[in-house]
Amino acid sequence: MVLSVSSTGRKASAGAVFADPSGPVGDVAPLGIQVPFNVSFGSHQAASEPPQIRPEAGSEPSSWLAPEPGGSPAIRTAFHSRHLTKSIFMRVSLFTFTGLAFAVAACSSTSAWALDAKSQAPAGATSPPMVFKSTKDALRTGMQEYNAGDKAGAVKALEFAAQQGHALARWKLGRMYADGDGVPQDDLKAFEHFSRIADESPDESPDSQNARVVASAFVALGSYLIEGIPATYVKPDPERARHMFHYAATYFGDPDAQYNLARLYLDGVGGPRDPKQAMRWFNLAAEKGHVQAQALLGNMLFVGEGGVRQKARGLMWLTIARDAATPERDAWVLDLYNQAFAEAADTDRQAAMAYLEQQIRRKQ
Repeated sequence: MVLSVSSTGRKASAGAVFADPSGPVGDVAPLGIQVPFNVSFGSHQAASEPPQIRPEAGSEPSSWLAPEPGGSPAIRTAFHSRHLTKSIFMRVSLFTFTGLAFAVAACSSTSAWALDAKSQAPAGATSPPMVFKSTKDALRTGMQEYNAGDKAGAVKALEFAAQQGHALARWKLGRMYADGDGVPQDDLKAFEHFSRIADESPDESPDSQNARVVASAFVALGSYLIEGIPATYVKPDPERARHMFHYAATYFGDPDAQYNLARLYLDGVGGPRDPKQAMRWFNLAAEKGHVQAQALLGNMLFVGEGGVRQKARGLMWLTIARDAATPERDAWVLDLYNQAFAEAADTDRQAAMAYLEQQIRRKQ
């Protein structure tokens, strides 16, 4: 018997793109934007291991549900007591830009363009001076120029919008510098763009259109702080990285932050190792369709790490992760599933199938 998730049950998969932030994820992707991401710890070391903690691009966008209400007064106070400065920020989570693009569509009367489209013209092409009617006009122009392949023109327009305080324009500039996309690769400039977003909007409502931009900036900050940026003032600070992930995970309900925070608890990075807390945060991210979280949660349950051994439920999560995984990118997820399935008794497999059917009905 091979467990599987039906198409109706796959509301959220690793390769999904975001639809309306107020609705479920993994359905229709009207913007068609595909962005590689693994803020949650970079590219994979080996087929049998989950990605390690480092701010590099890796897997495809994860899915997203509407942000959770969160951010208790105690957490908010703790954040403000260690408020961000420009000297601490991180590489942005590539997972999130698909969701952020909805904010672009909302502020534009024209069609949405994929800001991460492949370039079609040299970035150094000259363009006449740009005049913009408004911040939104500058953002719209930046999107058009980017898609046309004129990334130099896109940078000028996005810089204008960013100077007027437009968070998404600043976010995109940060990504372009982080990736060397049409500009010289410069992690410090990326860091400073992301830092400005977090400095200016730490209390952005979790229900606002900019919430994902700001949450992504906090996740980016945490990722940069894991290892720092060599030869700059941005030094490694895993403890503060944990704090940044915790804020984004709690206040914004960001699944990438929840996954990253779980990894820090699981690996004992930036503070004491705490498998129970890791399991809690993996579970929150897994419920939102985060494939890597689903896989590691499933493995923890299956082997009993954290003091809770539930083989059938663990196999259920591993099955969901396997069905949503991309083989070339997530070989370690498939390895975890195959190992667990081979070890599971028939009764565990049958129970996992029953749990899986319940999960699908609950998500419909």
